[in-house]
Amino acid sequence: MSRIAPTFARLIGQHRLALIAYLTVGYPRLDVTPSLVEAAAGAGADAIELGIPFSDPLADGRTIQAASQLALKGGMTVARALAAAKAARLKTDVPLLFMTYLNPILAFGLEPFCRAAAAAGVDGLIVPDLPPAESADLRRAADACQIDLVFFVAPTTTDAGMVAACQAATGFIYCIAVTGVTGARAELDPAVLTLIDRVRRQTRLPIVVGFGISRPEHLQALQGKADGVIVASALLDAIARAPDDATTQVSAFLRDLRPKALR
Repeated sequence: MSRIAPTFARLIGQHRLALIAYLTVGYPRLDVTPSLVEAAAGAGADAIELGIPFSDPLADGRTIQAASQLALKGGMTVARALAAAKAARLKTDVPLLFMTYLNPILAFGLEPFCRAAAAAGVDGLIVPDLPPAESADLRRAADACQIDLVFFVAPTTTDAGMVAACQAATGFIYCIAVTGVTGARAELDPAVLTLIDRVRRQTRLPIVVGFGISRPEHLQALQGKADGVIVASALLDAIARAPDDATTQVSAFLRDLRPKALR
């Protein structure tokens, strides 16, 4: 059974905003991901999103692209990402999600990938370039392995697209806070609050906001409105400032990100 639903049920019952940390598998070094997962969970991350590097990441901004390229140059592959997730699972019981594009999954095989991910202890899957209308095959494979499949919605998503994403998704709905690619932003776009309201009218799934989340003020603004946030580029930027001490950087950044009032 996926750990995602019970985790959100617990946090929502506690009126707490879920903090999901994004890590690129194999960054800044091939073998460091399990330790970073342990550090993130220890610093208060309620779930971890593990990005499998891909050579053509359409939704990723400069920071995640740079981390992915470094990981790929270091020898990261889908098979090694699965092994890293399995090792990380031994260090924490928080939900783990893979974020990857469709081509690596197809190359590995839909069913083999989902089976291997489930065996590694992965709870969810995020595929940015997979529209809900084209997701039936992967949904079947994921459902068979009790892996949640998360879909994106954005301020530009049509009403029909919103309905399709909410009907196809399990686990949670990923609300994109800004139009464009990933990357830390100074200000939270007020349009995301309207987007959250639109999603609430379509689903009872938890709503998680990502893209641009980088400051405690962002979490404060979303408390009581969204159910969770994903911090990605800002966390990778912190790692990049001291890659030889990545675990300390992850711990310090995440502890500072969540305001004391929201702990």
